[in-house]
Parts: sequence; C-alpha cells; structure tokens
Amino acid sequence: MGSIVRLVIGVPIAALVTVVLFVIMYNLIVPDAVEIEEASDNLRISINDEVAEVEARRRDTTIDDVDQIDPPPPPPQIERQAAEQPTEGLDTIVGQIPEFDTPQLASDSVSFSVSDRDAQPLVRIEPQYPPRAAERGVEGTCAVRFDVTPDGTPTNVTIMSCSSSMFERASIRAVERWRYNPKVENGVPVARRGVETQFNFELAD
Repeated sequence: MGSIVRLVIGVPIAALVTVVLFVIMYNLIVPDAVEIEEASDNLRISINDEVAEVEARRRDTTIDDVDQIDPPPPPPQIERQAAEQPTEGLDTIVGQIPEFDTPQLASDSVSFSVSDRDAQPLVRIEPQYPPRAAERGVEGTCAVRFDVTPDGTPTNVTIMSCSSSMFERASIRAVERWRYNPKVENGVPVARRGVETQFNFELAD
C-alpha cells in the first residue's frame, strides 16, 4: 500500500521537475533576438569601360641618315720564293763518308755458351726472434740444411743442430720464404742439394 502512495505522489512531482528543467535549458540555449542595423551609406563601385589610347612617338629614320662605312683594304700579297737546290754534293759539305768492310759472319765461327753456376740467393729473410725466448732472455744458434728446386724454391728444410728448440720453428719458416737463382748445368736449371746455413739469435742491448 505504501509503495502505491509513493508512486502516485512521485510521478506528478517528477513530471513537474522535468518540465521546469526543460524550460530553464530552453531559455539558456535560445539566444536573444539581435537587431541588425542596416548600413546607412551605400557603396558604389564604378568601372570605366573606355580604354584611353596612348599615342606612341615614332621617329622616322631614312637610309640617308646612316653614315657610309668604307670596307677595310685587302691584306698585302706576299710573294713566295722557291728554295734553290744545292749544287754541291753531300760529301763536299760534310766531308767524305768513310767506307767500311762488311764483316763476314759464319755459323761455325760464332758460338754461344752458357756458363754453369751454383744456386745464388735472391731473397734472404732473417728469422723472427721467438717471443718466448726473448721473454726469457735466451740466445743461441741454429743450423739448417735444405735443397733448392730448379725454379729456385727451398725445400726439404731440416734442422742440423740448434742450441734451443725454441729457435727451430723460426729458422725453418725463414728458409721457406727464401728465393734463389737455381743451379745451372749445361744451360739447364737443375736442383741444388745440401745447402747449409746457420742463424745467430742474439738480443739487442
């Protein structure tokens, strides 16, 4: 029963509040009427359709007013003289050319021979001091033996004697980088065997 009473009383009140809020919002949204004053003065813009003609001043020029210019004279003619041929012979001017006997070359009188030679070094690179030996202050010598191929390349490098094993690898690598003029026998490059050399490993002071 109480809920029905509240419903009967609440519905008219809610409707009244809604109408009041609607009227207030309408008055806030709709602006006031503003009277627009008409302009008292009327602007008039006129454009002149007529184009004024401008008289250009013309100057009459005739051919008689231009000065007559004479062309330049032609260049002088240069006479060409023909060169006279010498009447004396060449031997009179520079002297008589001596005569030489033509040498006689026979195939049996000329011989070319290539002398034999041993292998000769062209590129010789010193071995690099081993870092481990340098840190320990070790000095010494190392003797190696190797062969030289007909194209001048060292091969078969072996250690003959070495004061320390630390110098062996450096000695072999140095010899492998050398280059030779090969040994020649009867004009033909041949292999050279048993070449020996020794390296001295000394620390700088």
